[in-house]
Amino acid sequence: MPGYRALFRTPEFTPLFLGGATQVAAQTVSGLGLATLVYRSTGSPLLSSLAMFGPALAQLVGATTLLSAADRLPPRAALTAVALVFAAGTAAQSLPGLPLGAAFAILLLQGVVGSLGGGVRYGLLREVLPRGAFLLGRSVLNMSVGVCQIAGFATGGLLLALLSPRGTLLTGALLYLAAAATARLGLSPRAPRASGRGSVAETRRTNARLWSSPPRRRLYLALWVPNGLIVGCESLFVPYAPERAGLLFACAAAGMLAGDAVVGRLLPAGRRGRAAAPLQALLAAPYLLFALDPGLPYAVAAITVSAVGYSASLLYQERLVALVPEELSGHALGLHASGMLALQGLGAALAGALAQLASPAAAMSLLAVGSLGVTLALVLVGKPSRAPRRAARGAPRRTP
Repeated sequence: MPGYRALFRTPEFTPLFLGGATQVAAQTVSGLGLATLVYRSTGSPLLSSLAMFGPALAQLVGATTLLSAADRLPPRAALTAVALVFAAGTAAQSLPGLPLGAAFAILLLQGVVGSLGGGVRYGLLREVLPRGAFLLGRSVLNMSVGVCQIAGFATGGLLLALLSPRGTLLTGALLYLAAAATARLGLSPRAPRASGRGSVAETRRTNARLWSSPPRRRLYLALWVPNGLIVGCESLFVPYAPERAGLLFACAAAGMLAGDAVVGRLLPAGRRGRAAAPLQALLAAPYLLFALDPGLPYAVAAITVSAVGYSASLLYQERLVALVPEELSGHALGLHASGMLALQGLGAALAGALAQLASPAAAMSLLAVGSLGVTLALVLVGKPSRAPRRAARGAPRRTP
């Protein structure tokens, strides 16, 4: 496996990495600012969690309408345009007197556009890197997410204290502009990976083709559902600990960073297949502690350990890439990213609704139970039947 130094020597990987990292920082800062603004004005855990993760829920719309364009657009132009749309929308959300409905309409637009950006970015990553370097490259992008979320939440918390939620949103808009400039100036012009024009019909046909394979279908479900439920837990950090939410988000980002570093660089290839499901179980299990409404130190420890389990998605993505034709790589990885973010938005909505009925801590523990259940069910469904082997050896079968 190539090392980090060789990875960053690969042409175009560094600007792709820097552009993605800057966009994550922008999402983190602006999401925390908008969630705090909404919570202060409404006092609603549901609306606060939707303000932070609403664009993720809207990814579902883009995944069913725009995604076929991910392989049919010039990557540099597409990534630049997506970042500019987010910059304009975030700046508009900072305007005083903007109605709450308008702020959420902007979130919807950002989510739809963001679904296209994920497919373009990860398809370009597969194109830029040698095949054997994809897992390491994807892990480095994930690690940058962890680092930028730690920095973003810390910076966002400081900006909330020094400025205001609106000032925090403006800072996020400036970061989006920096991401657009990085893509425009750092990436080379490339032709689209596929010919023709993207359309709603083509998006649906390709989605159906990808979904028709049982192994790919199980991978998509494993990438989407358990993680989405745990992100629902994270969406309740603001109502759970309003004055310490930045700390909790930073601890989650630190745990994710550690897990991606270990899996991406140190986990031997022979152990990857067996490690995915246990890591995903680790993602949910620590949140069971919230049924006891633990104090802040125990909550910090549980959240940090849990986030290590996000590294399971790297292993599932590696399997997915191996099962997808190259000309569909952008669409397939975009479907993964959009579906994952959409399920995160649904998880946030479910978490907010449960917190309205019970408490944030109780909602977190219930979502953890659901995540563990889905992980176990997918493991059991994916196990090959042993009955044909027994029959081939002539072993007796038990009758009911």
